[in-house]
Amino acid sequence: MGDESWVYGYDPETRVQSSQWKSPSSPRAKKAHQSRSNIKVVMIVFFDLDGIVQAEFVPRNTTVNSEYYTGLLEHLRTNGRRKRPEKWANGFILHHDNAPCHTSLLVRQFLSNKNITVCPHPSYSPDLAPWLFSKVKMTMKDKCFESIQDIKAATTAQLKTLTKEDFQNCFRKWQERWDKCVQSEGEYFEGD
Repeated sequence: MGDESWVYGYDPETRVQSSQWKSPSSPRAKKAHQSRSNIKVVMIVFFDLDGIVQAEFVPRNTTVNSEYYTGLLEHLRTNGRRKRPEKWANGFILHHDNAPCHTSLLVRQFLSNKNITVCPHPSYSPDLAPWLFSKVKMTMKDKCFESIQDIKAATTAQLKTLTKEDFQNCFRKWQERWDKCVQSEGEYFEGD
């Protein structure tokens, strides 16, 4: 499974994280509006049931286009064969979303030539994307990082705290969301 996300130098707490208990008679706490920092970096992670196969930060001023993504997939093949040869010996099944660089002709030709099967991702279905970044980024909320190197170090440290059970739960929840999507015949639904 592959996914990418921005990681920020400062990402404010969620409303739930910043909520405070108060008595009915106490005044409402005043809070300043906080926004994300301009210091940020894109991280791309590929993982399986056993953990991370490859994690990379996109270099500054680099666009994740079909050429960049194809190179990333080539590195993934190499890393997968080296890290988990028993699983990757006969090719592998990849799930990623429908970002333009993932569905471009160049990437589709590369995947076809390398015998990599792609698990289809329905259009407009962000709920089927993996949860990995939400778990990692939640622990980094309301912390301030001064540089991209600090962001990378903190994110890498958080990724290393994930257990095999975390990845297995990710796939279990992903399968549950897929089953729900199939049962609803692809129709939109809200809530659990």
